[in-house]
Amino acid sequence: MIPSMRSLTAEEYVEAFKSFLEHSTEHQCMDEFNKEQMPTIMAGSISRLCHSMSHKAEQASLLLRDFLAGVDLKMIRILQAVHPGVFIDNEIVEPNPQHVAAYKELVNQAPDLQNVSFIWHQLTSLEYEQQVKEKGIHKKFDFIHMIQMLYRVEDIPSTIKFFHSCLDHHGKLLIIILSDSSGWASLWKKHRDCLPATDSGHYITCSGITEVLQSLGVQHRVYELPSGWDITECFVEGDAVGGRMMDFLTGTKNFLGTAPPALRRRLQAALCQPECSSTRDGRVIFSNNLSMIVVES
Repeated sequence: MIPSMRSLTAEEYVEAFKSFLEHSTEHQCMDEFNKEQMPTIMAGSISRLCHSMSHKAEQASLLLRDFLAGVDLKMIRILQAVHPGVFIDNEIVEPNPQHVAAYKELVNQAPDLQNVSFIWHQLTSLEYEQQVKEKGIHKKFDFIHMIQMLYRVEDIPSTIKFFHSCLDHHGKLLIIILSDSSGWASLWKKHRDCLPATDSGHYITCSGITEVLQSLGVQHRVYELPSGWDITECFVEGDAVGGRMMDFLTGTKNFLGTAPPALRRRLQAALCQPECSSTRDGRVIFSNNLSMIVVES
């Protein structure tokens, strides 16, 4: 009997996500942005940083921690290099206890982080917002970032509006989201019927976020950065890595083993379309292009 299709658990998602990171240039893309654009974006005095990092509420594990916390600490080091001696008050909003614990461990292993304090909020972005409103203390921040996390919030416009209201004068809000030129955008737009209804996240890309920002009347700039993901193994029968990649693509546990054959064939065919992927030296490279949206206070 073929098992029924179901969403990934937190632990299963981590394994699938690991395959994605090991075969994509997402980290390199963010590193490039940090090195080339962050110093200019953060020009001026920096005194407080607030980070909202819930890419997926159910995420957990060392690898995932590296993806978020590692990028986060790189940002702090860049800011320290540009603004030496400035004290950084860093707050983290993250609902997963394992993720928080992993980030703390990274901090403990980083003796070079001078003049940096950390405040940890083990909360979802909505819980953090509710806590702030209940306490009636609306702290202001110079910099807020939301890296690949808006797919999972309940109300995207409300979340953006709240965190934008947390910016101090001349503060910046950085939103990192999938680009409309990515294969994801095409897949979600043209082939959504190929995807099982087992994952409750938002299918949203850069244009959906900029529409919200325009409705709020806030100034913003969009930086487009290319990123690729080698998904060749997705088409190799019985390949374990390819199986985890397909699980990540669909948010489904053992998609290749539980999806009806017709659905599986349609999705694999969609992944090979030029709007989703390109072929380089016999490898299938899925477009994972990112948009970095810098929002003014």
